[in-house]
Amino acid sequence: MSISLLLEMAASAEPNRTAVVSDGVRLTAGELSALADGGAGVVSATTTRTVVYVGTGGAMLPLLMFSAARAALPFCPLNYRLSGGSLCELIARLPKPVIVADREYVDVLSGAGRRIIESTDFVEAAGCMTPVTECADPDEVGVVLFTSGTSAQPKAVELTHNNLTSYVMGTVDFGAAEPDDAALVCVPPYHIAGVGAALSNLYAGRKTVYLRRFDPREWIRLVVEESVTTATVVPTMLDRIISELERNPKALPTLKNLAYGGAKVPLPLVRKCMDLLPEVGLVNAYGLTETSSTISVLTPADHVAAFEASEPEIARRLGSVGRPVPGVEIEIRGEDGEILGPDEVGELFVRGEQVSGRYTGIGSVLDADGWFPTRDTASVDAHGYLYIGGRSDDTIIRGGENIAPAEIEDVLVEHSAVHEVAVVGLEDAEWGQLIIAVVVPEESEEGASPDSEELRQYVRARLRGSRTPDRVVFVSGLPTTPTGKILRREIVEQLRLTPAE
Repeated sequence: MSISLLLEMAASAEPNRTAVVSDGVRLTAGELSALADGGAGVVSATTTRTVVYVGTGGAMLPLLMFSAARAALPFCPLNYRLSGGSLCELIARLPKPVIVADREYVDVLSGAGRRIIESTDFVEAAGCMTPVTECADPDEVGVVLFTSGTSAQPKAVELTHNNLTSYVMGTVDFGAAEPDDAALVCVPPYHIAGVGAALSNLYAGRKTVYLRRFDPREWIRLVVEESVTTATVVPTMLDRIISELERNPKALPTLKNLAYGGAKVPLPLVRKCMDLLPEVGLVNAYGLTETSSTISVLTPADHVAAFEASEPEIARRLGSVGRPVPGVEIEIRGEDGEILGPDEVGELFVRGEQVSGRYTGIGSVLDADGWFPTRDTASVDAHGYLYIGGRSDDTIIRGGENIAPAEIEDVLVEHSAVHEVAVVGLEDAEWGQLIIAVVVPEESEEGASPDSEELRQYVRARLRGSRTPDRVVFVSGLPTTPTGKILRREIVEQLRLTPAE
């Protein structure tokens, strides 16, 4: 099934329902469908084999994605925050691209040597172009997304129409949204969460409100003025929203659910959010680009049960990513490939129709039975709740012992003086690697950093002595991707350039 059929179904069922709100633009499902037909005509008039987008998204994301689908071409949104040189390098890796770009990025892309259509010109042309509607093969590539490249060269993930529609239809019922439901989307268009939200909200019949550049005050304003019922944020956004609500309390009466994901959220922040917004159901969604978005969910009911639990086994689930969504299977495997039992830590493998595991120029990395190696360390408890430990590449090897940074981070972030923390390994001639805890302190009236030895002893009292950080470094902020993933390579490089005190 092609993703373009999702729009066709929505437009046929309720053509006059508002589907997209972005700045001053409001499009009904029928208007979006008609524009996508014209947009398919625009790209079909070129010799392109890939539709590339560089911009901040909003209405342009669903319009271009469906225009490409109806022209039976793959759609590839790129990270507009990259330099012109980096963007041109990624574009050069794509077959016969035509580039659609927001006005402020046209000059940045001048070195790409490709045709560039300004976003406003594309919309104008789509409105008067002869419609084109081709039926894409479900097994053909529908969307190409580059990984963030936090630990290696960005890879181009190929998601087929079947991968994407399997995700949507496995997690959302068609037309299930209430008439007044509205979703606020502020994740970037080049992230799988942005693509997944555009498809699933449309299929559910939910109005999608776009905030193209995140600002916590603007986010709160849109929730109130557009009567938003559900929203998705990344950890850094959630932190800023909660901080703004603490400074300037504001009622959010329509907000029913708030989903967070993209990176790990510190448990103190989750608890603070539940205290501040007791009527809002929290959802922790875990997924990867290669899995077409969410594969595991900690539901609002799970949050409440864990938050209120006195039993440690249930309380610890607040730090999990819940249980797999329908149609997704998971396994935890050891280094020898053996399937591990409950609470044993290994590598997470995933299987299902929504799982791609295929990269441009590399091919499929699925094993013979269709399992995808996520490279995330993880464990599953006896009740099926999944716990993510972090990337296997981030493992610290100190004195021959493998140490997961997340194990130490989860302890340190509970200290009242710690706001954020990242634990990394730094090369050492004697131990192989040293454990370095990089801490963003909580703001205090004194303005002084916490005592580093106190933090070291705090960890020692709760974990084995081998997990005690060798050094604690205080910083004003951690480098992250726009979706909140910590850039550990940048932290390590900075530590190498900064001599120990």
